[in-house]
Amino acid sequence: MPDLPHPLAAFIVGEIRRARGAAGMTQEAFGRGAGFSASHVSAVEGETRALTMDFIKGADRAFKNGGLFERMVGKLGTPSWFLPWLDAERTATQLRCFQPSLVPGLLQTESYARAVIRCDDTLSDDEVEKRLAHRMDRQAVLTKANAPQFVAVIAEAVLRRAGTDFRDVMTGQIKQLTTLAERPNVSVHVLPDEVSMHVGLTGPFSLARLPDHAWVGEMENQLGGVVIDRDADLDILMSRWETVRSEALPRRQSLDLIKEVVTSWT
Repeated sequence: MPDLPHPLAAFIVGEIRRARGAAGMTQEAFGRGAGFSASHVSAVEGETRALTMDFIKGADRAFKNGGLFERMVGKLGTPSWFLPWLDAERTATQLRCFQPSLVPGLLQTESYARAVIRCDDTLSDDEVEKRLAHRMDRQAVLTKANAPQFVAVIAEAVLRRAGTDFRDVMTGQIKQLTTLAERPNVSVHVLPDEVSMHVGLTGPFSLARLPDHAWVGEMENQLGGVVIDRDADLDILMSRWETVRSEALPRRQSLDLIKEVVTSWT
């Protein structure tokens, strides 16, 4: 899945705002053309409401520019489905992530992330480094002022996936996990191997709670992914989150297990 630096949403919003000013359009007039209320336009321009592809397409309609902003998003290298999630991640007050196969992207070291991205052998070295830089940029969300509460549940097998050629990378990754998990806004929970069957085996997913208290979900697959905003679908993801979270070890016990994994290699 291609990553996008979180400033892209702000960049697109800024360009829309400038185009509106150049056209002499008020937020109300722009909203009429785009199909949104003036208050919605104000919230998007003020970056308190997520930028969506519907809004981008509405901006193109309002300006009658032949789809300029939609093409801009495509040219800048992100699939349209992922843009709303990146903006949700950037503005979230709470983040939840379940990962049965990898360390979550927001917790990855540079070396670990590079190894994951290089699994796609169609990418050039330059593309790998570009995606790596984007992923590292996204991690600032956990250390910024008023950072969201981030809770991750990862399978124990993720920690133990360390052949001799990968052990140094994994050692650094686990040390970073323990450091981040000591932050007051970050909690890492391990789903032990002894829980052999659970609902999370169907795949990873993430949830973000927005400032207006609405939730947004995200799921990845081999061809990309999907952002979830339908109430019925969110109810299912919330239920599955509660299930995997309840099966995982408590925070302190999880940290002890994470540290034990490293010492078992020495």
